[in-house]
Amino acid sequence: MTTVYERRRVAPAPPAPGRSPAGPVLGVLWGGAAAVVALWWHDTGSVVGTAGWLTGAGRIAGLLCGYACAVLVALMARVPLLEQRVGSDRVARWHARAGRYTVCLLVAHILLVLSGYAAQDRSSLVHEAVTVVLDYPEMLKATAGTIVLFAVGLISAGAVRRRVSHEFWYYVHLLTYAAVFLSFGHQVALGSDFVGSSPAQAAWYTLYLGAAALVVWFRILAPVRLNLRHRLRVDSVHREAPGVYSVVVRGRRLDEMGARPGQFLRWRFLTEGMRATSTPYSLSAPPRPDLLRITVKALGDHSAAVALLRPGTRVWAEGPYGALTADRRTAHKSLLIAGGVGVTPLRALFETLPGDVTLLYRARTAEDLALGAELEAIARWRGAKVLYALNGPHGRRPDLTAAALRAAVPDLDAHDVYLCGPHGFARDVYEALRAAGVADRRIHHESFEL
Repeated sequence: MTTVYERRRVAPAPPAPGRSPAGPVLGVLWGGAAAVVALWWHDTGSVVGTAGWLTGAGRIAGLLCGYACAVLVALMARVPLLEQRVGSDRVARWHARAGRYTVCLLVAHILLVLSGYAAQDRSSLVHEAVTVVLDYPEMLKATAGTIVLFAVGLISAGAVRRRVSHEFWYYVHLLTYAAVFLSFGHQVALGSDFVGSSPAQAAWYTLYLGAAALVVWFRILAPVRLNLRHRLRVDSVHREAPGVYSVVVRGRRLDEMGARPGQFLRWRFLTEGMRATSTPYSLSAPPRPDLLRITVKALGDHSAAVALLRPGTRVWAEGPYGALTADRRTAHKSLLIAGGVGVTPLRALFETLPGDVTLLYRARTAEDLALGAELEAIARWRGAKVLYALNGPHGRRPDLTAAALRAAVPDLDAHDVYLCGPHGFARDVYEALRAAGVADRRIHHESFEL
């Protein structure tokens, strides 16, 4: 069964807001790191001896680690400028990379400072470590914060994360806030760059309070306002294909939410067994003033439970997020390439993208083509094309090489390409598109594989 969503005439896409702000944002972040190093340079006289060099290097590492902690918190805040203009996938990769930098800087700070103190006092590292932790102000809390941060880093490592549930990883990851809170005090109490320097202290407090304010506003207050205003509830659930279900959510004044085709929200269904998990699902149809729709494939316990939702179930949503929208369009022609349930955001774009649009849908069998009737209806209505890439006899996979893509779409290099599907599929198709001559700036894809 396919959910029939009322089609409406597509309004022209709003003007694109210009180039992605990713470059300027990265420039600001690296500029902040340079300012931190400049702070150390300004407050440091001559560096003498091995102990002085070790301690100085440890101070630099500590300052950069403290700065990186604030950046980590800000990147976790789901700021719309980042989530909707830069792209949630890119911000997630920045956050993962910043986390690795933070842990490395923390290790360097601890080892270098303790080595410098040990060289100065002519004692062992163990003796210095015990002395610093037990006798220095704020160090017991900082030690606890360090342990928490190491634990978060360990759980976030790819080899470990693949073996734990998303819920466990998510809640452990939130302990980053506790780690930053516990370690902040020792930075201003013991950091020689802050002791006696009111401007430096004011700048550090501004940095951390600013990051905290972003989290409070965008992760707490904004979602509360959204859900109180729109009052979301499950309207109906429909089977689309084996293991694939659409959930229609009803609410008030949903057009004021600002959600756009191609975007996703984080959904929490307030029913037994699902309250504790917030999961990102893309909109599978253009938003309407009273309805939103998502389409979910059963890939785990939470997504499988979506099929059992009952009308009237309350829904808590956060968003919208994502930059896989019409704003990325640079050409009159667009090719949408979907793999499996990756068709969901592309189905919404297929209906709304201006210009000439072609959809290429990869699935194992015809039975697995979720939303297929809708796609065919949209294609007839707007004069677009739908191409299917299904397994052949004996399960033989279809050819999606550069040559095959050029044969299917002869002027491929004149298209914007929107790509969505499993990570391996998206990687292979991306490489085929590049080999076929499609410019990187014209391949639009969001991935949450870190």
